[in-house]
Amino acid sequence: MRLLMYYSNNDVRVEEGPVPQIGPGEMLLKVISSGICGSDVMEWYRRDKVPLVLGHEVAGEVVEVGQGVTRFKKGDRVAATHHVPCNTCHYCLSGHHTMCQTLLKETHFDPGGFAEYVRLPAINVDRGTFLIPETVSYEDASFMEPLACVLRGQKQAGLKPGQTVLVLGSGISGLLHISLARSLGAGLVVAADTIPFRLEKAKEMGANLALEADDNLIDRLRQANQGVKADVVIICFEGFIPLALEAVERGGTILLFAGASEGAMLPASINDLFWRTELTMTSTYAGAPADCYQSLKLIQAGTVPVAKCVTHRLSLDEAGLGFRAVASPLEHDSIKVILEPQR
Repeated sequence: MRLLMYYSNNDVRVEEGPVPQIGPGEMLLKVISSGICGSDVMEWYRRDKVPLVLGHEVAGEVVEVGQGVTRFKKGDRVAATHHVPCNTCHYCLSGHHTMCQTLLKETHFDPGGFAEYVRLPAINVDRGTFLIPETVSYEDASFMEPLACVLRGQKQAGLKPGQTVLVLGSGISGLLHISLARSLGAGLVVAADTIPFRLEKAKEMGANLALEADDNLIDRLRQANQGVKADVVIICFEGFIPLALEAVERGGTILLFAGASEGAMLPASINDLFWRTELTMTSTYAGAPADCYQSLKLIQAGTVPVAKCVTHRLSLDEAGLGFRAVASPLEHDSIKVILEPQR
Protein backbone atom coordinates (compact mmCIF):
# COMPACT_ATOMS: atom_id res chain seq x y z
CA MET A 1 0.00 0.00 0.00
CA ARG A 2 0.98 3.65 -0.33
CA LEU A 3 1.86 5.64 2.77
CA LEU A 4 3.29 9.04 3.58
CA MET A 5 6.63 8.96 5.40
CA TYR A 6 7.48 12.08 7.39
CA TYR A 7 11.11 13.21 7.66
CA SER A 8 10.53 16.94 8.24
CA ASN A 9 7.96 19.58 7.36
CA ASN A 10 9.72 20.07 4.05
CA ASP A 11 10.38 16.40 3.39
CA VAL A 12 7.41 14.04 3.22
CA ARG A 13 7.60 11.11 0.82
CA VAL A 14 5.07 8.71 -0.63
CA GLU A 15 6.50 5.25 -0.07
CA GLU A 16 5.32 1.65 -0.34
CA GLY A 17 4.70 -0.53 2.68
CA PRO A 18 2.86 -3.73 3.54
CA VAL A 19 -0.83 -3.68 4.37
CA PRO A 20 -0.95 -4.32 8.14
CA GLN A 21 -2.04 -7.75 9.30
CA ILE A 22 -4.68 -7.75 12.02
CA GLY A 23 -5.06 -9.99 15.03
CA PRO A 24 -7.87 -10.86 17.44
CA GLY A 25 -9.97 -7.88 18.43
CA GLU A 26 -8.39 -5.65 15.80
CA MET A 27 -9.68 -4.07 12.59
CA LEU A 28 -8.25 -2.94 9.27
CA LEU A 29 -9.48 0.47 8.18
CA LYS A 30 -9.44 1.87 4.67
CA VAL A 31 -8.63 5.52 5.28
CA ILE A 32 -10.88 7.91 3.36
CA SER A 33 -10.21 11.21 5.15
CA SER A 34 -7.27 12.15 7.37
CA GLY A 35 -6.62 15.66 8.70
CA ILE A 36 -3.22 17.24 9.22
CA CYS A 37 -3.00 18.44 12.82
CA GLY A 38 -0.92 21.37 14.01
CA SER A 39 1.04 18.93 16.16
CA ASP A 40 2.06 17.08 12.99
CA VAL A 41 4.26 20.06 12.02
CA MET A 42 5.90 20.52 15.45
CA GLU A 43 9.34 19.50 14.22
CA TRP A 44 11.01 19.69 17.66
CA TYR A 45 8.50 17.11 18.90
CA ARG A 46 9.10 14.78 15.96
CA ARG A 47 12.82 15.08 15.22
CA ASP A 48 13.96 12.17 17.43
CA LYS A 49 11.28 9.86 16.03
CA VAL A 50 11.63 10.31 12.27
CA PRO A 51 11.06 8.78 9.85
CA LEU A 52 7.50 7.88 10.75
CA VAL A 53 3.96 7.84 9.40
CA LEU A 54 1.84 10.53 11.05
CA GLY A 55 -1.92 11.08 10.94
CA HIS A 56 -4.39 10.60 13.77
CA GLU A 57 -7.57 12.39 12.64
CA VAL A 58 -9.04 9.56 10.60
CA ALA A 59 -12.31 8.34 9.18
CA GLY A 60 -12.78 5.42 6.85
CA GLU A 61 -14.35 2.09 5.99
CA VAL A 62 -13.83 -1.16 7.87
CA VAL A 63 -12.44 -3.73 5.42
CA GLU A 64 -11.52 -6.54 7.84
CA VAL A 65 -12.43 -7.45 11.41
CA GLY A 66 -10.48 -9.72 13.72
CA GLN A 67 -11.73 -12.62 15.79
CA GLY A 68 -13.92 -11.47 18.65
CA VAL A 69 -14.99 -8.14 17.16
CA THR A 70 -18.77 -7.91 17.50
CA ARG A 71 -19.58 -4.18 17.50
CA PHE A 72 -18.34 -3.58 13.96
CA LYS A 73 -18.46 -5.37 10.63
CA LYS A 74 -16.93 -5.11 7.19
CA GLY A 75 -18.31 -2.08 5.35
CA ASP A 76 -19.01 0.01 8.45
CA ARG A 77 -18.15 3.69 8.27
CA VAL A 78 -16.15 4.66 11.36
CA ALA A 79 -14.06 7.39 12.93
CA ALA A 80 -11.29 6.41 15.31
CA THR A 81 -9.03 8.08 17.83
CA HIS A 82 -5.41 7.00 18.17
CA HIS A 83 -5.03 7.46 21.93
CA VAL A 84 -7.30 5.68 24.39
CA PRO A 85 -7.08 5.22 28.19
CA CYS A 86 -6.97 2.08 30.29
CA ASN A 87 -9.92 3.27 32.46
CA THR A 88 -8.44 1.64 35.59
CA CYS A 89 -5.37 3.67 36.63
CA HIS A 90 -5.03 6.56 39.08
CA TYR A 91 -5.44 9.16 36.34
CA CYS A 92 -8.49 7.57 34.75
CA LEU A 93 -10.19 7.04 38.09
CA SER A 94 -9.48 10.70 38.93
CA GLY A 95 -11.14 11.90 35.74
CA HIS A 96 -7.86 12.70 33.98
CA HIS A 97 -8.18 10.06 31.26
CA THR A 98 -5.84 11.86 28.87
CA MET A 99 -3.01 11.67 31.42
CA CYS A 100 -3.23 7.87 31.44
CA GLN A 101 0.08 6.16 30.68
CA THR A 102 -1.67 3.79 28.29
CA LEU A 103 -3.11 6.74 26.34
CA LEU A 104 0.12 8.72 26.32
CA LYS A 105 2.57 5.97 25.42
CA GLU A 106 0.96 2.69 24.48
CA THR A 107 -1.83 3.21 21.92
CA HIS A 108 -1.42 4.31 18.31
CA PHE A 109 -2.41 3.50 14.74
CA ASP A 110 -0.33 1.13 12.61
CA PRO A 111 1.38 2.63 10.70
CA GLY A 112 -0.46 6.00 10.94
CA GLY A 113 -3.41 7.79 9.41
CA PHE A 114 -1.53 9.09 6.36
CA ALA A 115 -1.71 5.73 4.64
CA GLU A 116 -4.19 3.85 2.51
CA TYR A 117 -4.89 1.39 5.35
CA VAL A 118 -4.36 1.38 9.10
CA ARG A 119 -4.56 -1.33 11.72
CA LEU A 120 -6.66 -0.39 14.72
CA PRO A 121 -5.37 -2.22 17.83
CA ALA A 122 -7.90 -4.07 19.95
CA ILE A 123 -7.95 -1.44 22.70
CA ASN A 124 -8.72 1.25 20.11
CA VAL A 125 -11.47 -0.85 18.60
CA ASP A 126 -12.92 -1.45 22.06
CA ARG A 127 -13.10 2.15 23.28
CA GLY A 128 -11.85 4.53 20.58
CA THR A 129 -13.83 3.69 17.43
CA PHE A 130 -17.26 5.10 16.62
CA LEU A 131 -19.82 4.50 13.90
CA ILE A 132 -20.30 7.52 11.65
CA PRO A 133 -23.96 8.60 11.45
CA GLU A 134 -25.50 8.25 8.00
CA THR A 135 -25.84 12.01 7.58
CA VAL A 136 -22.17 12.72 8.34
CA SER A 137 -19.50 12.61 5.64
CA TYR A 138 -16.11 10.95 6.09
CA GLU A 139 -14.48 14.37 5.95
CA ASP A 140 -16.69 15.83 8.67
CA ALA A 141 -16.21 12.71 10.79
CA SER A 142 -12.43 13.14 10.63
CA PHE A 143 -12.94 16.23 12.82
CA MET A 144 -14.12 14.01 15.68
CA GLU A 145 -10.72 13.88 17.38
CA PRO A 146 -9.72 17.57 17.06
CA LEU A 147 -13.17 18.73 18.17
CA ALA A 148 -12.96 16.32 21.12
CA CYS A 149 -9.72 18.04 22.18
CA VAL A 150 -11.44 21.43 22.00
CA LEU A 151 -14.44 20.14 23.94
CA ARG A 152 -12.23 18.77 26.70
CA GLY A 153 -10.40 22.08 26.86
CA GLN A 154 -13.57 24.07 27.40
CA LYS A 155 -14.71 21.62 30.05
CA GLN A 156 -11.35 22.09 31.78
CA ALA A 157 -11.75 25.88 31.57
CA GLY A 158 -15.16 25.58 33.24
CA LEU A 159 -16.94 27.68 30.62
CA LYS A 160 -20.29 28.91 31.97
CA PRO A 161 -23.32 30.26 30.08
CA GLY A 162 -23.10 33.98 29.41
CA GLN A 163 -19.36 34.30 29.99
CA THR A 164 -17.24 36.43 27.68
CA VAL A 165 -14.76 34.30 25.77
CA LEU A 166 -11.68 35.62 23.96
CA VAL A 167 -10.02 33.19 21.55
CA LEU A 168 -6.47 34.23 20.65
CA GLY A 169 -5.58 32.68 17.31
CA SER A 170 -8.08 31.84 14.58
CA GLY A 171 -6.45 28.80 13.07
CA ILE A 172 -8.31 25.50 13.10
CA SER A 173 -8.23 25.11 16.89
CA GLY A 174 -9.35 28.66 17.46
CA LEU A 175 -12.21 28.38 14.98
CA LEU A 176 -13.46 25.19 16.62
CA HIS A 177 -13.24 26.88 20.02
CA ILE A 178 -15.26 29.84 18.72
CA SER A 179 -18.03 27.68 17.31
CA LEU A 180 -18.15 25.39 20.33
CA ALA A 181 -18.24 28.28 22.80
CA ARG A 182 -21.22 29.68 20.95
CA SER A 183 -23.00 26.35 21.07
CA LEU A 184 -22.27 25.88 24.79
CA GLY A 185 -23.95 29.16 25.68
CA ALA A 186 -21.12 31.68 25.92
CA GLY A 187 -22.10 35.32 25.90
CA LEU A 188 -19.80 37.56 23.88
CA VAL A 189 -17.35 35.51 21.80
CA VAL A 190 -14.37 37.49 20.51
CA ALA A 191 -11.76 36.24 18.05
CA ALA A 192 -8.34 37.87 17.74
CA ASP A 193 -5.65 37.28 15.16
CA THR A 194 -3.27 39.14 12.86
CA ILE A 195 -4.35 37.43 9.62
CA PRO A 196 -7.39 39.08 7.93
CA PHE A 197 -8.40 35.88 6.14
CA ARG A 198 -8.69 34.06 9.45
CA LEU A 199 -10.62 36.86 11.12
CA GLU A 200 -13.22 36.67 8.35
CA LYS A 201 -13.46 32.93 8.88
CA ALA A 202 -13.89 33.51 12.63
CA LYS A 203 -17.00 35.56 11.90
CA GLU A 204 -18.35 32.70 9.76
CA MET A 205 -17.80 30.33 12.68
CA GLY A 206 -19.81 32.46 15.10
CA ALA A 207 -17.55 35.13 16.60
CA ASN A 208 -19.47 38.24 17.67
CA LEU A 209 -16.34 40.28 17.14
CA ALA A 210 -13.18 39.58 15.14
CA LEU A 211 -10.41 41.94 16.22
CA GLU A 212 -6.83 42.61 15.26
CA ALA A 213 -4.51 41.17 17.92
CA ASP A 214 -2.64 44.41 18.57
CA ASP A 215 -2.14 47.06 21.26
CA ASN A 216 -5.72 48.27 20.87
CA LEU A 217 -7.31 44.87 21.57
CA ILE A 218 -7.89 45.38 25.30
CA ASP A 219 -9.58 48.77 24.82
CA ARG A 220 -11.81 47.42 22.07
CA LEU A 221 -12.70 44.40 24.20
CA ARG A 222 -13.70 46.63 27.11
CA GLN A 223 -15.77 48.85 24.81
CA ALA A 224 -17.74 45.85 23.59
CA ASN A 225 -18.06 44.22 27.02
CA GLN A 226 -19.42 46.85 29.40
CA GLY A 227 -15.98 47.93 30.53
CA VAL A 228 -14.63 44.54 31.58
CA LYS A 229 -12.22 42.12 29.98
CA ALA A 230 -12.72 38.41 29.17
CA ASP A 231 -13.89 35.79 31.64
CA VAL A 232 -12.22 33.03 29.66
CA VAL A 233 -9.18 33.49 27.41
CA ILE A 234 -8.20 30.58 25.18
CA ILE A 235 -4.66 30.63 23.77
CA CYS A 236 -4.38 28.91 20.40
CA PHE A 237 -1.01 30.41 19.43
CA GLU A 238 1.90 30.90 21.81
CA GLY A 239 2.73 34.33 20.38
CA PHE A 240 -0.42 35.67 22.02
CA ILE A 241 0.46 34.59 25.56
CA PRO A 242 1.49 38.11 26.68
CA LEU A 243 -1.76 39.47 25.28
CA ALA A 244 -3.74 36.79 27.11
CA LEU A 245 -2.26 37.81 30.45
CA GLU A 246 -3.50 41.35 29.87
CA ALA A 247 -6.90 40.40 28.44
CA VAL A 248 -8.23 38.19 31.23
CA GLU A 249 -10.47 39.74 33.88
CA ARG A 250 -9.97 39.26 37.62
CA GLY A 251 -11.48 35.93 38.61
CA GLY A 252 -11.08 34.71 35.05
CA THR A 253 -9.49 31.67 33.46
CA ILE A 254 -6.74 31.27 30.88
CA LEU A 255 -6.69 28.01 28.93
CA LEU A 256 -3.30 27.17 27.42
CA PHE A 257 -4.58 25.07 24.57
CA ALA A 258 -2.00 25.12 21.80
CA GLY A 259 1.41 23.52 21.97
CA ALA A 260 4.38 25.91 22.07
CA SER A 261 7.83 26.03 20.57
CA GLU A 262 10.69 24.28 22.32
CA GLY A 263 11.80 26.13 25.44
CA ALA A 264 8.95 28.67 25.43
CA MET A 265 8.45 30.44 28.78
CA LEU A 266 5.63 32.37 30.44
CA PRO A 267 6.58 36.08 30.37
CA ALA A 268 5.18 37.21 33.73
CA SER A 269 5.94 37.35 37.42
CA ILE A 270 4.02 35.32 39.99
CA ASN A 271 2.65 38.41 41.73
CA ASP A 272 1.52 40.02 38.49
CA LEU A 273 -0.35 36.84 37.63
CA PHE A 274 -1.88 35.75 40.91
CA TRP A 275 -1.70 38.42 43.63
CA ARG A 276 -5.22 39.81 44.17
CA THR A 277 -6.47 38.40 40.86
CA GLU A 278 -8.01 34.97 41.65
CA LEU A 279 -6.79 34.05 38.18
CA THR A 280 -6.88 30.41 37.07
CA MET A 281 -4.44 29.10 34.47
CA THR A 282 -5.06 25.63 33.15
CA SER A 283 -4.09 23.37 30.29
CA THR A 284 -5.49 20.41 28.45
CA TYR A 285 -4.26 17.55 26.32
CA ALA A 286 -6.08 15.40 23.78
CA GLY A 287 -9.61 14.06 24.18
CA ALA A 288 -11.00 11.03 26.00
CA PRO A 289 -13.45 8.58 24.39
CA ALA A 290 -16.38 10.39 26.02
CA ASP A 291 -15.22 13.63 24.42
CA CYS A 292 -14.99 11.91 21.03
CA TYR A 293 -18.50 10.50 21.41
CA GLN A 294 -19.87 13.93 22.27
CA SER A 295 -17.96 15.72 19.51
CA LEU A 296 -19.33 13.34 16.87
CA LYS A 297 -22.82 14.11 18.17
CA LEU A 298 -22.12 17.84 17.80
CA ILE A 299 -20.90 17.30 14.25
CA GLN A 300 -23.99 15.23 13.41
CA ALA A 301 -26.26 17.99 14.72
CA GLY A 302 -24.46 20.63 12.69
CA THR A 303 -23.78 22.58 15.87
CA VAL A 304 -20.13 23.02 14.90
CA PRO A 305 -19.95 23.48 11.09
CA VAL A 306 -16.57 21.84 10.62
CA ALA A 307 -16.68 21.80 6.80
CA LYS A 308 -16.34 25.59 6.75
CA CYS A 309 -12.80 25.22 8.11
CA VAL A 310 -11.42 23.11 5.24
CA THR A 311 -9.22 25.03 2.81
CA HIS A 312 -7.27 22.19 1.16
CA ARG A 313 -8.24 18.67 0.10
CA LEU A 314 -5.18 16.81 -1.18
CA SER A 315 -3.99 13.38 -2.26
CA LEU A 316 -0.94 11.70 -0.72
CA ASP A 317 1.06 12.84 -3.75
CA GLU A 318 0.15 16.44 -2.88
CA ALA A 319 0.88 16.08 0.82
CA GLY A 320 4.08 18.14 0.60
CA LEU A 321 1.93 21.17 -0.17
CA GLY A 322 -0.35 20.24 2.73
CA PHE A 323 2.47 20.17 5.27
CA ARG A 324 3.88 23.45 3.98
CA ALA A 325 0.42 25.01 4.18
CA VAL A 326 -0.08 23.96 7.80
CA ALA A 327 3.45 25.04 8.78
CA SER A 328 3.17 28.40 6.95
CA PRO A 329 -0.54 29.26 6.89
CA LEU A 330 -0.13 32.92 5.97
CA GLU A 331 1.61 32.03 2.72
CA HIS A 332 -1.11 29.56 1.68
CA ASP A 333 -4.35 30.99 3.15
CA SER A 334 -4.54 27.71 5.01
CA ILE A 335 -6.74 26.61 7.89
CA LYS A 336 -7.55 22.90 7.69
CA VAL A 337 -5.83 20.50 5.32
CA ILE A 338 -7.44 17.13 4.64
CA LEU A 339 -5.52 14.27 3.01
CA GLU A 340 -7.48 11.71 1.01
CA PRO A 341 -5.26 8.59 0.75
CA GLN A 342 -7.55 6.80 -1.72
CA ARG A 343 -7.15 9.47 -4.42
